[in-house]
Amino acid sequence: MEEALERIGTSFDERVTWRELAGFAFRNLCDAAAVELAGHGGRNERVAAAGATDLLDGLPAEIPAEIPAEIAPEARAPDEGHPAQARTGRGSGGSPHLVSVPLIGRGEPYGRLLAVREQAHGGFSDHETATLRFAARLACVHIGHARRLAATERIALDLQRALVAEPGRPHPNLEVASRYLPLGSRSLVGGDWFETVRLHFGRTLLVVGDVMGHGLEAAVDMNAYRTLLREVASTDLAPHRVLRQLDALSAADGDRRPATCLIVRVDPARGTAVYASAGHLPPAVFAAADGRGRLLEVPVGPPLGTGVGGYDAVALPFTEDQTVLLYTDGLVERRGEDIDTSLARLAALRMAAGAGVSDVVDAACRGLDARHAEDDVAVLAARLRPRPPHP
Repeated sequence: MEEALERIGTSFDERVTWRELAGFAFRNLCDAAAVELAGHGGRNERVAAAGATDLLDGLPAEIPAEIPAEIAPEARAPDEGHPAQARTGRGSGGSPHLVSVPLIGRGEPYGRLLAVREQAHGGFSDHETATLRFAARLACVHIGHARRLAATERIALDLQRALVAEPGRPHPNLEVASRYLPLGSRSLVGGDWFETVRLHFGRTLLVVGDVMGHGLEAAVDMNAYRTLLREVASTDLAPHRVLRQLDALSAADGDRRPATCLIVRVDPARGTAVYASAGHLPPAVFAAADGRGRLLEVPVGPPLGTGVGGYDAVALPFTEDQTVLLYTDGLVERRGEDIDTSLARLAALRMAAGAGVSDVVDAACRGLDARHAEDDVAVLAARLRPRPPHP
């Protein structure tokens, strides 16, 4: 039982847990073991096996409730109303000894654990059957935990996708494209997000942020930051003053996680963009004519939620032949690599001449292999719409 506690349930992957259960039974109690899960149409699906698997061939879908005359019941132990069943072959046929233990988790039947011994090795004792039942229950507890965790991850992922999938509509004078790529299919989601906010006089606020940490709590905090941003931005403050307000309001909430944030206020009439950063990575700009990119030097203040403040802004030209790219760290950072090297790889990307805004986002994600990134990725790109020629 001590070995079972150490060896079963080392992963949140269900198939790994079932393999650990079958392996434990084979190493300690039988000549072959298998885990079979209930499938569609009443058919069992074997998901794990260990040992002399030929002994498992031809086993019945169920051990019959009425034991034939040549087979005697050896052990029956209740398990949430589902008994463990055993049979022992007799006569000259040399039939193996078989124990079938139900796999039940919180009242939900998963399937069965089968343990088989050669006839010559003797049947299963009550203690051995009890050990099999203990190992089966242990595996089912871990499976239940894994499924509840997976359900929480799905809720968090659905929440984040709903929040970041549709940024606000910018002014018609601005073309915008965005992309959100979660880390893997089962990994905990993080607090990456982006937003666009319409301001007066044809201006638009572009925002990318990243809440520290992962999971449902990070997604909830991300929503709180995004809501605060909309409220503060409606006052039409300068970008660095927006960050000051966000920092002060977030610091007042002791449970709020810190977050990085980059704000860009685009003013098409003046052909300028004002940048302010709270601990975020610098934006990149790509020229439409030759596709070359470069990183912009933006003053960086502390992350939001620290209460330290001290944010500054810089105004830079923003013309119709430029596409500005905002992103979270998952796009560029790689484990064991210096951040300057990561950023240089982004700046070295070469876009196709005349590429559209969506093309730039796609090329950046493809060029940096964002789908295999080590963190969530959020990307927001914008370009001025060409002005119609004067009559």
